[in-house]
Amino acid sequence: MNGTIKTVKIDKGFGFVRGDDGVEYFFHRSAVPKDVDFDSLGAGERVMFEPDEGTKGPRAEGIERI
Repeated sequence: MNGTIKTVKIDKGFGFVRGDDGVEYFFHRSAVPKDVDFDSLGAGERVMFEPDEGTKGPRAEGIERI
């Protein structure tokens, strides 16, 4: 699925991406592959990810830049 990064909390190691389906997905630093620099991700950036359901709601896994 494609989406847009809404916010990234570099110091806390997580962020949120709004999927093109309108759902807001949480993502953790561990969901970003090693070849993508988590610290360089920013709001408004277009990404591709795998939607998943975590214990506290929708999660994004495998964040990749488009």
